[in-house]
Amino acid sequence: MTTPGAPPGETLLELNNIEVIYNHVILVLKGVSLKVPQGGITALLGGNGAGKTTTLKAISNLLRSERGEVTKGSIRYRGDRVQDLNPSELVRRGVVQVMEGRHCFEHLTVEENLLTGAYTRKDREIAADLEKVYAYFPRLRERRRSQAGYTSGGEQQMCAIGRAVMARPACILLDEPSMGLAPQLVEEIFGIVKDLNEREGVSFLLAEQNTNVALRYAHYGYILESGRVVMDGPAAHLRENPDVKEFYLGMSDKGRKSFRDVRSYRRRKRWLS
Repeated sequence: MTTPGAPPGETLLELNNIEVIYNHVILVLKGVSLKVPQGGITALLGGNGAGKTTTLKAISNLLRSERGEVTKGSIRYRGDRVQDLNPSELVRRGVVQVMEGRHCFEHLTVEENLLTGAYTRKDREIAADLEKVYAYFPRLRERRRSQAGYTSGGEQQMCAIGRAVMARPACILLDEPSMGLAPQLVEEIFGIVKDLNEREGVSFLLAEQNTNVALRYAHYGYILESGRVVMDGPAAHLRENPDVKEFYLGMSDKGRKSFRDVRSYRRRKRWLS
């Protein structure tokens, strides 16, 4: 784990020109390359169906359960090729995915959910880390004895992230954390992500449709369109890019613009040509 508060450093996770095919015929990712630096928050942006979730599942080796596979390219973690590892082995090495949709064990209590995140650990610091999770998520301490299925959407999202933290990860793959949450809760969740990054040194690869929020908290961003990376750069630069402002932030030089007024085929022709 990197030093808390340190600027993003050497490459922790790297995808090099990967392709993903489902059911042996459907090409979903088309030569995706990206890097996640140690100690950084990297945003993976794009609309629904762009390939963000598939990218995360390719990294965490969860594609086979959906009849998908990486057919070209390489995925490396700390310099080692990891795309053929068992998902549980990848967790042991420090890469944990928080799935889209706030997946919790509904019949277990919040605390029992959190403790399942430590199932790969054999050390004696699990109780201390549980207290640390409660310090980051005070609401979970209040609901620790409640069944997770009866908690709110925001609390379930906190529970899912807290469960990942219990594995002591070096890198968390966070899929659509803002989905279905009120704006105030979204800001709270992203604030905790920032704290975990700065205080604990956890690196994040964050797949998100809410480009505005993601680019305020990320250090670097990649934009996916139809399974390809069409643009990348420091988050601050992407926020000021005219195309990003118009097509993803709903802004143009003439002011705010409705997504319904955007002719996406013009963007695709320009970026994918």
